[in-house]
Amino acid sequence: MRKTLGRTTLVAALALAGAAVAVPGAAGADQHDTRGAAMSLYPPSALVLTVAPGTGDDGASVLRAVTLTCTPTPSGTHPDPKGACQELKHNQGNFAAITAGPPAGVVCTKEWKPMTVTADGVWDGQRVSYKHTFGNPCLKQAAQGVLFEF
Repeated sequence: MRKTLGRTTLVAALALAGAAVAVPGAAGADQHDTRGAAMSLYPPSALVLTVAPGTGDDGASVLRAVTLTCTPTPSGTHPDPKGACQELKHNQGNFAAITAGPPAGVVCTKEWKPMTVTADGVWDGQRVSYKHTFGNPCLKQAAQGVLFEF
């Protein structure tokens, strides 16, 4: 008991002092030295979302761009960060499900005036880069969800 208590006390004292040291037999002893790094209980989820006219390949300027951070709490410049994060979590980060075609009953013209949306950053700890082109602004507005409504 004394040996275990001694290791626990040593690990606690070093943690309070801000040092990360591997103590054989201690919980987490095989972890890397993380002094100076931000520690988090959540995998990062931070995105930059954009809307641009055209197909995204023609060099057009971005009309709007927002940031979205979902962990530990929804934040960013997105007008509805909580709703956008809930939508991403509900779809398990599947952007294609969010930008799927308009729901039944929505009618849009067939004009070709493309609008492209992008999402770049990290979702649930994984690097993501997503781009989708809608045929026209009506189709973009009719897409399901709030993620690209800004």
